Amino acid sequence: MRVCVAHENGVELMGELPVGIDIVVAPEPDVDVEVWVPSFLGTAPPAAAFARLTALRVVQLLTAGADTWVGRVPGHVTLCDARGVHTSATAEWAVTAILAHVRDFPHFARAQSRSEWAYRRTDELAGKRVLIVGAGSIGEGVADRLRPFEVSLTLVARRPRAGVHGVDELPALLPAADIVVLTVPLTDATIGLVDGDFLAAMRDGALLVNASRGRVVDAQALTLELAKGRLGAALDVTDPEPLPAGDPLWQLPNVLLTPHIAASVGGVLVRAYSLVGDQLRRYAAGEPLLNVVTEGY
Repeated sequence: MRVCVAHENGVELMGELPVGIDIVVAPEPDVDVEVWVPSFLGTAPPAAAFARLTALRVVQLLTAGADTWVGRVPGHVTLCDARGVHTSATAEWAVTAILAHVRDFPHFARAQSRSEWAYRRTDELAGKRVLIVGAGSIGEGVADRLRPFEVSLTLVARRPRAGVHGVDELPALLPAADIVVLTVPLTDATIGLVDGDFLAAMRDGALLVNASRGRVVDAQALTLELAKGRLGAALDVTDPEPLPAGDPLWQLPNVLLTPHIAASVGGVLVRAYSLVGDQLRRYAAGEPLLNVVTEGY
């Protein structure tokens, strides 16, 4: 079985593999392979490229989201995402962004750049009502890390389940939330989920935290609402991305921006290729694969 992986350093991180697995290191296959592991930033190639890969049966992504691959992979190829690999890092980013906002760190950082001792009292996270939209691995990871901060948590998923509300309940839940964290995958159902009505339903002074994808939020509606100063935002993703230099979001004092770095941490390669190794052992043994993408995620 021939396998193409994007990172040479990942080969040793996969652990012991079954006899008969031939690893090829390349950004994308230049020979026919049965399993392909693209790079973190890899996107699905044109259909003609897939047509040349007659032996291909599995694409194992290193990203939590599969939006750039869904609908572009031939039907006989199983698409798997990297659910769980980015949970800790992305959850850390979300908690950091929330704390930075409520404790007003951007204000103090700007004052430091002016050598100004800008004392003032700040808000606090304790007692805040946090609404997490997207109750998958990352959403649950954010919730786990927020619990010690004495917040009240409400989780929302596409479908309700024990302890989790359905997405159709959002209009009733949004007005009560001090902080709204987005951790949904990008699918047809979530594109533009955060529109003008969603933002208008948020309470005055609330914070929107986007650890998802830029297109989940209507960029124009968000900019208009933030320009009023009624809401705050912490954004690791934008639409478009990278954010153009002249975009007003850069200059708004109630916006904290990071350049899509929530999951960009030192340990990500170890976790990613540990998953790849597990998947290859499962595949070779004829066992069901983990994280098979269905319904867009």
